[in-house]
Amino acid sequence: MGTSGLVAARRAVLHPLAPLARSWRRLRRRPVAMQVRTVVIVVAVVVGLVLWIAFAPSGSPGGPGSAGAAQVSSSAASSAASSGPSSAVSSTATPPDAASTSTRGVSASSINVVFPVVAINSLAGQEGFAQDKEYNEQIPAINLYVNQINQAGGINGRRINPIIVQFDPTNDAAMQALCRQWTQGNPPVFAVVDGIGTWEQDDQLCVAQQGQTPLISAWSTTTDWTNLGSPYLWWTGPDMAPVLAATVQWGLSSGRLGHGTKVGVVVSDQAADQAALDDYLLPDLKKVGIAPVVETVAGNPDQSATTNSDAQLAVERFKADGVQSVFPLVPENAFFPYIGAETSQEYFPKLLLSDYQSTVEVALGLIPVPYEQALNGQEGVTTETLGGFDDARPESQGGYDPGVRSCYQTWHVAHPKPIAGTQSFYIEEQGPIQAWCGAIRLFATAARDAGRDLNRRTFVEAMARVTDYPGTLSPVWSFGPDKFYGPTEYQVVKIHNNVPPSSQCKLKTNGKPQGTCWVTMEPFKPLPNDAGGSASSSSSAASST
Repeated sequence: MGTSGLVAARRAVLHPLAPLARSWRRLRRRPVAMQVRTVVIVVAVVVGLVLWIAFAPSGSPGGPGSAGAAQVSSSAASSAASSGPSSAVSSTATPPDAASTSTRGVSASSINVVFPVVAINSLAGQEGFAQDKEYNEQIPAINLYVNQINQAGGINGRRINPIIVQFDPTNDAAMQALCRQWTQGNPPVFAVVDGIGTWEQDDQLCVAQQGQTPLISAWSTTTDWTNLGSPYLWWTGPDMAPVLAATVQWGLSSGRLGHGTKVGVVVSDQAADQAALDDYLLPDLKKVGIAPVVETVAGNPDQSATTNSDAQLAVERFKADGVQSVFPLVPENAFFPYIGAETSQEYFPKLLLSDYQSTVEVALGLIPVPYEQALNGQEGVTTETLGGFDDARPESQGGYDPGVRSCYQTWHVAHPKPIAGTQSFYIEEQGPIQAWCGAIRLFATAARDAGRDLNRRTFVEAMARVTDYPGTLSPVWSFGPDKFYGPTEYQVVKIHNNVPPSSQCKLKTNGKPQGTCWVTMEPFKPLPNDAGGSASSSSSAASST
């Protein structure tokens, strides 16, 4: 997964360029480790891209709260790293009824639950991240929503004992040590709840696969990952396999695919992106008779010069081949130079954006500066509640969905004034407060349904029974014995620069127009039930070369 490169990038200390400030606002909805990595990479990308364009030959190829929370620093754990969990592909999931019956972390009166939180203040000091005030409210949010549950009787008479652990995402050894402490050491832990998705990749498998400890997390990738972590790993984010299948379905229905349209895929050389291409997207496209042109770019964050060069070559080849529609399967550090290469070569195909690698989110942060021509008007598939605004107006008018509205109401009673440094008392519709609220309430719902005989097996069996649940980042969560991710629906949104102001963007709470926004083009509809060739075979007559 390129872990060593990610760690090297996270440790770099650089400052973002001022013209790109809007993209950071969007990236703050992603895990903080990703934010740090992306800021460092984007600066390197800008420098590398300028140098490549300048010198490449013309035409050349190539604190404890009222809940009694224990805040634990990662330095308290041993820094010795253990061997990582297995990352071999698993084709099938372990069913919930095969889970361990261990009651580790459960006593007669309490349930020990870990809530991992990136040590944002230290990162802000090291990397220059201090802008997003709501991220500084994570610990108060955890305490608030845990307190609400405990004051209402807890979980069948047991109180949730929140163990809030602040960690450094650049220190892999310390994260491994924390995982061992939670799953093998003291105090014993029953479950880990990761509201905003900062406990990711192999660290998820350390908890769920190796440690056989239930983990609810917002970070997600494709089905193979939950198969490996099953039946203990549950995502509030979408499985990217059905997201890719939905993107193919939408591409066919919107005319971006089929009927002779030349299709390209730009994919990074990282293992996860290659697996998404080979195991899911290519089979989906083959099902409907499409054989795309595939171009690979370097995806390791410490190879920015190579990424820049690869991106330029990919665009040259797409342009020469007459490619009209492109799927980006690349991380932020490769998406940025790819869009830059499109711009420098004045080549603007239709993009099929999606939740995969958050391209549909990141794109909005890159307009109007610096890539309006490449991204304005592009569309994509998302399971998130993009397209509304952060306030309590009716949902039909772009306000909160029911799950977020309930989280806001609880927050506002406890915090009636705006968060320090902000002007609004509303919480972000896709921000960290609602994310922690949703994950904590989901855990409590399953734990209650497991009954007084709470153990790992009864808990994961109860998770599999959670359906039609009011989500937060996504409108509805439904799980099942072989469905380990919550989102059930997707919508299609457009990236829109609202200049001059128009009715396409929802007005702000103060009645003023938004500068940029996501515009809903197609309302929510069910995600495909499978992947790897799940796009409708009824469209198989469509062809592309």
